[in-house]
Amino acid sequence: MKRTEETYPSEEMDDSADTQLVEDTVLPPSVQIAETALVPFDPLQIYLIEIKRYDLLTREEERELAIRVMEQKDDKAAYRLITANLRLVVKIAMDFHRYWTKNLLDLIQEGNLGLLQAAKKFDPYRGIKFSYYASFWIKAYILKFIMDNWKLVKIGTTQSQRKLFFNLTKERDKLIAQGFAPEPRLLAERLDVKEEEVVEMTQRLGGWEVSLSSPVGEDSREAFDAFLPDPKTPIDDQLSEVENRDLLLKNLREFRKTLSGKEADIFDNRIMAEKPLTLQDLGDKYKISRERIRQLQEKIINQIKKWLKEKIPNFEEEFGDFLK
Repeated sequence: MKRTEETYPSEEMDDSADTQLVEDTVLPPSVQIAETALVPFDPLQIYLIEIKRYDLLTREEERELAIRVMEQKDDKAAYRLITANLRLVVKIAMDFHRYWTKNLLDLIQEGNLGLLQAAKKFDPYRGIKFSYYASFWIKAYILKFIMDNWKLVKIGTTQSQRKLFFNLTKERDKLIAQGFAPEPRLLAERLDVKEEEVVEMTQRLGGWEVSLSSPVGEDSREAFDAFLPDPKTPIDDQLSEVENRDLLLKNLREFRKTLSGKEADIFDNRIMAEKPLTLQDLGDKYKISRERIRQLQEKIINQIKKWLKEKIPNFEEEFGDFLK
């Protein structure tokens, strides 16, 4: 979501358009709340009035301040550069307010963090206005906040999911207005994503989280958690596992009787041991190389597999992962 230091807008816009963008930000007058309210004034209204105290910057002032921030790490210059663009954050936050209707101040706060990041990364020598560059960081922080907090489970973690989150409903409405049925296949083609991703996002947007302890219906005594699979292994599977383990151990004990000397030692202290000896330890014990011990071990393992296949019906099906 966040943009790198090298990412800059490719086209420069004129000064008047940018000034108009900021000045067009809706700043409602202060409204006193009813006496029953928890606070005497609306925090959003107070914030909007406060940021109007900071004057906008001319192109020359903006460049001078940005140079001081980059070259001298001037905190006062950074403060002036940031506060002059607080209204830009509000403007962008209002554009995203339709996605996050809970509290506009949430979006403004995240946008302000993006503005701070833009002030750190901005290069005034690239010929791009700070407000245009900052808008990318502001939007990135706001978008990430919305995606992370839309639901308890993150609703969009990939680029295609984020595209769907913001465009799926709009594209569906557009198709309906054109007389087309908004089928997943057609939506996927329009949005350049996979059809299954459209289906998945539709399901995610279609409902909210439900407590597992809440009843399934108004007249039901069953809660949603009653329909979850039991994490415990079923009793019949447990019994089957015990029987297979006993059968395997029995045949391994029988195989062990066919070994002697070094091979028996390798079987006991290398293949079957919980804390096996190293190849070097066994090699030193028998005055042979590590490679020779490895060859003997591989030979014994192949013998075990052959033995078990002969002794246990359906060995590969029941014990497919054994000695891999």
